[in-house]
Amino acid sequence: MANQGEERDPRPFPGWREKRDRAFVKRLLSITLSFLLITSGMPSEAGDQQPTATGSTGYSGQGALPDQIAVDNNSLQRNKNLTGTPLGHDWGYDGAEGPSHWGDLKPEFATCKNGHHQSPVDISNTQKADLPALQFDYKPSRLDIIDNGHTIMINYAPGSFLRTGGKQYQLVQFHFHRPSEETIHGKHFEMAVHLVHVDLTGHVAVVAILLKKGVDNSLVHELWNDLPKEREKEEVLDNVPIDLTALLPANRGYYTFSGSLTTPPCSENVAWFVLKHPVTVTAAEIEKFGKLYRHDARPTQALYDRVVLESK
Repeated sequence: MANQGEERDPRPFPGWREKRDRAFVKRLLSITLSFLLITSGMPSEAGDQQPTATGSTGYSGQGALPDQIAVDNNSLQRNKNLTGTPLGHDWGYDGAEGPSHWGDLKPEFATCKNGHHQSPVDISNTQKADLPALQFDYKPSRLDIIDNGHTIMINYAPGSFLRTGGKQYQLVQFHFHRPSEETIHGKHFEMAVHLVHVDLTGHVAVVAILLKKGVDNSLVHELWNDLPKEREKEEVLDNVPIDLTALLPANRGYYTFSGSLTTPPCSENVAWFVLKHPVTVTAAEIEKFGKLYRHDARPTQALYDRVVLESK
């Protein structure tokens, strides 16, 4: 599928593809930097919202992206970790800093308690629809992994994309939750992994893959072999290639709805795609993550006026 750069330039010049790719990465880093600066109280431009059957999708530009976006930039890391959260953390999953208190911890977290399109949700009543396929164009990446104090997160090299409904999002990172944040008919899965994507205008799309106990997954096996020894210290292993396609189920039917980030500041207008078919990991792999993070999942939130669509 042609991208926007090709549509704007019908008469390409020598080296235009390389220039286009460099421009994309530069724009992506610029967007991410804007998100990170918001955490420090600096203004950022808001992206245009895109209407769907369940409301608007895509990130509105209001608020930082914590566990759901990252940028590999040493100057930023001196003041913030890769989640965009100030070092020292000011929210958690238990006690006075837990999910029920997030909206009161900081003014910029108010959406966590006032928002009406919050994530995660329980997926029980759905409306079946002829939805466009999710096209995963993922390439291998070197392993760039960090224990950021909230989860295990892997930053992904530029050049991998999710395409659906005429939109294209670049894969930025993926991270894990235990148990799954989203539930199906009230049931949690042992774990879930969230694949975070962003487009050129800053709209965010998250793909959730549910994980259940079963046979070994080759990618998770490799990641757990290379878990960081220290928190908030990024480890880049050039000699360890990973390919996220190894984590995708063969059947890619999905549920979709407009939601939010599942961590503060709980910014809304995020497009969610929850794959219907889970992937297996071993009991040992679940236990190994549990030793680091026993519980890093936000409770499900009210749907309000939203409709969850289900692919046929």
